Amino acid sequence: MSLRRAFPVLRSALSRRAPLSTAPATREQHAAGLEAVRGRGAAEDARPPVPAVDFGNTQEAYRSRRSWELARSLLVLRLCASPALLARHEQLLRLARRLLGQRLFDRLMKMTFYGQFVAGEDQESIRPLIQHNRAFGVGSILDYGVEEDLTPEEAEREEMESCTSASERDGHGTRKREKQFQAHRAFGDRRDGVVSTRTYFYASEAKCDSHMETFLRCIEASGGASEDGFSAIKLTALGRPQFLLQFSDVLTKWRRFFHQMAAEQGKAGLAAVDTKLEVAALQESVVKMGIASRMEIENWFTVETLGVSGTLDLLDWGSLIDSRTELSRHLVVPNMQTGQLEPLLSRFTEEEERQMTRMLQRMDVLAKKASEVGVRLMVDAEQTYFQPAISRLTLEMQRRFNVERPLIFNTYQCYLKDTYDNVTLDVELARREGWCFGAKLVRGAYMAQERARALEIGYEDPINPTYEATNAMYHRCLNYVLEELKHNAGAAVMVASHNEDTVRFTLCRMEELGLHPADCQVYFGQLLGQAGYPVYKYVPYGPVMEVLPYLSRRALENSGVMKGAQREWQLLWQELKRRLRTGSLFHRPA
Repeated sequence: MSLRRAFPVLRSALSRRAPLSTAPATREQHAAGLEAVRGRGAAEDARPPVPAVDFGNTQEAYRSRRSWELARSLLVLRLCASPALLARHEQLLRLARRLLGQRLFDRLMKMTFYGQFVAGEDQESIRPLIQHNRAFGVGSILDYGVEEDLTPEEAEREEMESCTSASERDGHGTRKREKQFQAHRAFGDRRDGVVSTRTYFYASEAKCDSHMETFLRCIEASGGASEDGFSAIKLTALGRPQFLLQFSDVLTKWRRFFHQMAAEQGKAGLAAVDTKLEVAALQESVVKMGIASRMEIENWFTVETLGVSGTLDLLDWGSLIDSRTELSRHLVVPNMQTGQLEPLLSRFTEEEERQMTRMLQRMDVLAKKASEVGVRLMVDAEQTYFQPAISRLTLEMQRRFNVERPLIFNTYQCYLKDTYDNVTLDVELARREGWCFGAKLVRGAYMAQERARALEIGYEDPINPTYEATNAMYHRCLNYVLEELKHNAGAAVMVASHNEDTVRFTLCRMEELGLHPADCQVYFGQLLGQAGYPVYKYVPYGPVMEVLPYLSRRALENSGVMKGAQREWQLLWQELKRRLRTGSLFHRPA
């Protein structure tokens, strides 16, 4: 089976979408958005005043925390800063378990690391914490914290097997995929150098079903514990990553081909959302390259599919890859090394087709459940060689489920060079098709791994050259989305950053644009909730022994934090000293 034939499968699993609309429909949708903004403005008098935020006010920041919880946080963060302890933490945990026995070991963990990083063992035990946080203005993003404890060799083996197709194992097809989208043994363990996010490895279809059930339980628990929760999923947990690699390769080659055609028409260097190809010139190029005859391409570019402008932009171009167009049968791209035209779409065996179908069906099951219980679903970003496919599949879910409000949130990693182009294109797509844009903005979790892989394998580094460039990219993307929120009451963004400058920037732009916290269009991924802004905090849960790999990763993550500004540790200590000084050490949250 080819990827061309895979698109009907994708649509049947994620529902059929309408073709791109033309300019008049876009104006109608924009007018509807303005009406929503006017309605929002009419209610401004009923809003509470915009709360002031003081980042140094520890009394306000920690008023939901008891003093012993602050002391535990100080202890755990200090232990995480010890290189000697971190280097031997697994041996120390095994020794403690042997000396104390399981019951005392569990109690020790709940008093220290487990209690710091994990909310409880099951859905019922975490409910009081969720409700406690909600009372102080902090929502929850439920996350089942159990991770597989694979050796590097086991992880590498599973990755290589699951990222290679049957034709590639037989010695055919490998060279058709670009190096970036091929499996490489040296980077088989995707956990290497990554401590701030969970990694899933494909073992079997049954294991993927198990992951889906876990995500379903998180969604149900979030819906049962609050009315406005989030839940996060990873697509690599739901199916064979080979499909994501092949699909990403197709999407990347197709976009590159568009930019090659744009360069031929003298339009290189324009912003992605502003780049338009002249259809007449494109047709001539298609004929000259031998892709198809002039007679064959007469019906490819019509008023029904592209409007009346005589031009074709990157969003129109992306729609042509859909198998409903005649062009999809002819999809070839020039190989940059050989200069030869090669088929764009890969082939699947019947078993690979079934695996791909089940992956799409699992996504559909999760999105339906989230819609039923009113939980918003965040699709986490992953490595760049998976991400084009992940983003495309997430967009398909948004088309179906983000009709009345942003239920599905796509994640954008701002340390990538092409993030601004992706954000602006997706916002424009949402405008044209009339669905609600939902985004989570992060800096990114795979920088060291991505740089090393690009250097070793030999492709362009996808990461911004400096930390400052990443900050600039984050603020540029965030500013663009906030501008969209001003004119579109149906859009929303999660500012998933602990960077104080970024939070200040967001608050400043919200004030300038008239975006009130009560509108609940801008969410924060750190503790501003007690200042009256919508904030959501990750709430991991799971049995003590099963979350030990997760705890190890969190300890390593916080070791990096402690080697930096030590801001959180200083604020915790400042608040404890204040309580000692004022006689409020036995403070009870209220």
